[in-house]
Amino acid sequence: MANNETRDKIVVLDFGSQYAHLIAKRFRMLGFYSEIALPSASADSLKGAKGIVFSGGPASVYDEKTPDFNSEILNLDIPILGLCYGHYIVQLGYGGKVGKADVGEFGFASLNFNKEVSCPLFKGISGDQQVWMSHQDGVLALGQGFEIVGSTKDCPYAATQNLSKKRFSLQFHCEVKDTPCGNQIFENFASYCGMEKNWDQATVLNTILQNIQKDAGDKNVLLFLSGGVDSTVAFALLNKALGQKRVLGLHIDNGFMRKNESASVSSQYKKFGFENFIARDASKSFLDAIKGLTDPQKKRMAVGENFITVRDQFVAEQKLDENLWLLAQGTLYPDIIESGGTKNSNTIKTHHNRVAGIQALLAKGMIIEPLKDLYKDEVRAIGKALGLSDELVMRHPFPGPGLSINVLCSDGNLPADQKDEMQKAQEELDAIELTGFCDHCSQELKKYVLPVRSVGVQGDFRTYRFPAVLKFGDEGDGFFHLPKKWEKLDAASIQITNSAKFINRTIICLYQKPGAELSLQEGYCSKDRLDQLREVDDIVLTALHKSGDYQKIFQHLTIDLPYASANNRASFVLRPVVSEDVMTARFAPLPQELVKEIVKKIAALDFVDAIYYDLTNKPPATFGWE
Repeated sequence: MANNETRDKIVVLDFGSQYAHLIAKRFRMLGFYSEIALPSASADSLKGAKGIVFSGGPASVYDEKTPDFNSEILNLDIPILGLCYGHYIVQLGYGGKVGKADVGEFGFASLNFNKEVSCPLFKGISGDQQVWMSHQDGVLALGQGFEIVGSTKDCPYAATQNLSKKRFSLQFHCEVKDTPCGNQIFENFASYCGMEKNWDQATVLNTILQNIQKDAGDKNVLLFLSGGVDSTVAFALLNKALGQKRVLGLHIDNGFMRKNESASVSSQYKKFGFENFIARDASKSFLDAIKGLTDPQKKRMAVGENFITVRDQFVAEQKLDENLWLLAQGTLYPDIIESGGTKNSNTIKTHHNRVAGIQALLAKGMIIEPLKDLYKDEVRAIGKALGLSDELVMRHPFPGPGLSINVLCSDGNLPADQKDEMQKAQEELDAIELTGFCDHCSQELKKYVLPVRSVGVQGDFRTYRFPAVLKFGDEGDGFFHLPKKWEKLDAASIQITNSAKFINRTIICLYQKPGAELSLQEGYCSKDRLDQLREVDDIVLTALHKSGDYQKIFQHLTIDLPYASANNRASFVLRPVVSEDVMTARFAPLPQELVKEIVKKIAALDFVDAIYYDLTNKPPATFGWE
């Protein structure tokens, strides 16, 4: 295998975008080796690159604190492509102007090409193209020598070039799947740079196995097994690289598993031939660790820290010599990005595998993470290459904190500042005129805001905002109308979240118990609420398996809201999503008859007060609500 220092490469400068490493991943998937570097890197260190990409980032270029950028990089005789924040950096570098855009864009936009100009990036691409936007700022005046090669309705400088300088800049994110022509743009850029294909899956797999052997040295490895795709593939890789005698898997039932999940995990592992794993029930320990917590970040951290406590207890119980054992994790790169693990990135959420206890072990060199540079689809591809069954590899993602992060918690009171924000959210929603539905639907439509906040990601920043609810005509017995065309609901959702400052989700109400007066309730992540969530979640997953739709979507999350008529009851949100890379996603428009069947079964449970369906893409919302 060629030395990476001498290998031709595309270098991605990471300005802190949640998508930065996705750019590098895209190039690698296309067969071109790529690396990440800081925007403050010396020009000399980049001279071996065939091309450079400037990533997006969470800052505004006119903020007081922005990522350090070595402007000498713009003097290199190397093709440069700027994306979003990188688009601004390129334009500013040549005398352009950047400021707050008249209209921010979050989600889909239609890119129209300038037919008067030929652009090497768009070779083989014709007609209007769907692109993915996530920006509030915009280019106000072009840099010297640049020309417009593409625009959208609200963004006149969506794509620009300066061929004499070998410079390109795009406002949109072509690294995400929701820009379908993105791979072709990257392929064209690599070709323009003179790159030849030099990276493939076999190389990736061999590199991971070699790194495991190098990082482990003569030590053994203990791995927490959630039963999810990531930890399972990491376990298979460790076993292949080191052998089962040097690897021990510990499956902890933390009390946050799905219905019968632990038994299923053990059965699947034994079926594959894994004999080097032990299962432990530590549910009481984890429930005690999060007792009474309402802040989602504190809850995540408590779960992560308790994993370390359980790990230490297990090591003592098994009489393992800590000097001879490393701790392995199935960490993926999105976990690191969203935890603010890169120099310039903003924390979207704290992952359980990046809490203080884990960071301390990382600093001591006691952690090994075989998948830390990979994304979910790459992990699945490696799992299949290792011979793992679809039952293990294609399972919906299931994070270490499990269902605990799907139970929203509250002390029953909305703080004064949040009441003010909720009022503003309602005023924003009232001002939005939604069209495109049938006359009957439009007449019956009611719009309101729920008194719960959830996490979102907008312009690379975490937001805690309120969900807008759409409720159409009453069909009797508490069930409400579901308009026939999902695309109309999608358009309404995008319109709301693009227009409102205090709203980051749109959901549709499909059921509300007749006569129930719903309000914010005191509710924590207790066994009772988790058991209720397990029952609802099991109804959904069973129906998805039976209909064949389980494999058609990336993940389904069932969210438990403390919004009900009493604190022993709850409302639930159905959150199916489709995604390739986790960094972006669309809500999944399941077959409507299937949705109605699922809703009827859930409504029959005696603790259910309301059922909603999340219509929001990522961005502006994250997959889950916490």
